[in-house]
Amino acid sequence: MPIDPGKAPSIDLAAWLQTPPGRYLLAWEQAQVDAAVVDLFGFHALQLGLPGLGGLQANRMPHRWVVGRDLHSEFEALPFESASLDLVLLPHALELACDAHALLREVERVLRPEGRLIVFGLNPASLWGLRQKLGRLKRRGEPFLPNFRPGGDFIGYWRLRDWLKLLSFEVEAARFGVYRPPLRTEAWLQRWQWAEGVGSRWWPVLGAVYFIQAVKRVQGMRMIGLSKNKRMAAKNAPAVALNNHHKNND
Repeated sequence: MPIDPGKAPSIDLAAWLQTPPGRYLLAWEQAQVDAAVVDLFGFHALQLGLPGLGGLQANRMPHRWVVGRDLHSEFEALPFESASLDLVLLPHALELACDAHALLREVERVLRPEGRLIVFGLNPASLWGLRQKLGRLKRRGEPFLPNFRPGGDFIGYWRLRDWLKLLSFEVEAARFGVYRPPLRTEAWLQRWQWAEGVGSRWWPVLGAVYFIQAVKRVQGMRMIGLSKNKRMAAKNAPAVALNNHHKNND
């Protein structure tokens, strides 16, 4: 019989990111987010979760926050005013949250109209997802991935798109990546490097991780965008890692 999720072996997220598969996943996500945020303009950006990912380092908004937690975090009450943020990045934060629905509703609240949301999620319909599920069915043995969510289930790509649609988010871009099998050593991951090209071409939706970029739409509003002067005002500023209640570091 399946083991009790509360008694299942678990892996510390920060430690797992230092393993060969963790570094492999992090490198793919870093490349995706750098390309996505470099030309997103505004004034206020927030990253929730996965502090090992420099999700805002390529962005030029003057005020950036990085709120990092490990497992089962309560992000559902964000200390920001409604419609005050231009960009929110959720690298596996939905998998960290005790209530993923509540977190998405809170993100929708704090984003301004036409604000951007970027999400990274682990794909249950992948070799990595299957390996994790089979590992949980065993009575002993360490799982391949950290048990992000209570119970260990990941949020499927199409399921998340449905949630976003209900909250009036429009998906602008989406892609999958990380097609090598769930291997633990650097040597074996290198041997399977060829799977990246083959997987992205022949079974693209079976990548171990997915990336979604969405925009918050408000019915009846048409945002012209930031003026040239405002864009010039958005100078580089370092991202700040905060822990508990977060204040703007002007």
